[in-house]
Amino acid sequence: MENKKSFYKGCLCGIVFVIALNFLVTNSSLLFRRVVTKNLTLEQKMEEIQNIVDTYSVNEFDPKLVNEGMLSGMVATLNDPYSYYMPKNNYEKFLEDTQGNYVGIGIMISVTKQGEMIISKVFDNSPAKEVGLLEEDKILKVEDEDVTIDNYETIVSKIKGEEGTKVNLTLFRPSKNETIQVDVLRKSIDVPTVEYKMLEDNIGYISISQFDKITEEQFKNAYNEIEKLNSKGLIIDLRNNPGGLLNVVCNITDLLVPEGIITYIEDKNGNKQYQYSDADYYNKPLVILVNGNSASASEILSGAVKDYGVASLVGEKTYGKGVVQSPFTLSDGSGVKVTIAKYYTPKGICIDKTGIEPDYYVENDPESDIDLQLQKGIEVIKEKINNEIIG
Repeated sequence: MENKKSFYKGCLCGIVFVIALNFLVTNSSLLFRRVVTKNLTLEQKMEEIQNIVDTYSVNEFDPKLVNEGMLSGMVATLNDPYSYYMPKNNYEKFLEDTQGNYVGIGIMISVTKQGEMIISKVFDNSPAKEVGLLEEDKILKVEDEDVTIDNYETIVSKIKGEEGTKVNLTLFRPSKNETIQVDVLRKSIDVPTVEYKMLEDNIGYISISQFDKITEEQFKNAYNEIEKLNSKGLIIDLRNNPGGLLNVVCNITDLLVPEGIITYIEDKNGNKQYQYSDADYYNKPLVILVNGNSASASEILSGAVKDYGVASLVGEKTYGKGVVQSPFTLSDGSGVKVTIAKYYTPKGICIDKTGIEPDYYVENDPESDIDLQLQKGIEVIKEKINNEIIG
């Protein structure tokens, strides 16, 4: 009997010991963290993570990419899709794109899903045009490097280069089913952002693809040529125009609206900066074509002409980007693009995330070659012209 009591007593003590041990083990890490851990600086924490990765990770990594990722993540915490960090090469390309010119041969390139590099456009008065390059030509090789699905950026960089030098291209021309080689001179190229023509009944048409530094001069040339032809009205096509430089769009809008405010921007401290137009403007029937990809600077122009009542908007509601970004160059040549202000139409409306509604809503059929929006624009402007004649 005594032996049984001792046995049960021992079992009970054992159970208590196991429970106590389990409690200690379960909570030891928590107790350790509370008693032993310390606050770490960012550098110390990075060093600890680096040691863990070096010791245990089965994956290779590039420390440079880690640093770039951290910088990108820092700007990403702003939760702003328009603010981002750019490494040096990307930033240089961004600045080049906004200038509207570059040193090259004067072609636009598209890449198929199979990695084929096709010439999609040959600019007028370019070296590529002079040597007879054609749209749909497939680039097989640049200098001694074959085009593959993985080396797109390298190939584009090889086509560009120092002004006055030549680049050798190997091309396949499907129209003649032949492979050709050609040397093309590199020179400074002004990228066309404006196209114009005269439509029936003396209606001018100007298309603006984006508002780069070069766009202002290109637009004024087109505008003056159309004026020389005594246009009765003007259609400006801003469809799929993502925006661009604030000063450029304001200088262009100045030609279209009467004296007053074109737009104003307001920064985080409530400071306002106004852009004004003078009294001279295109006082004839005016139509602006827009769609869901007309954004930012395109909406500054659209909002101004709509507020002043000098134009009718035809198409679809615009994108709705009522904020202004500015690039900042870092000491090592990289950069950040940051949202610095919101902009407002002359009537004080901020269209950010809402867009601008057209006066005439028209959708194009993606499966049809008929441009219903342009057709409606022509119809509207003809009506305006007839009303002026009757009046």
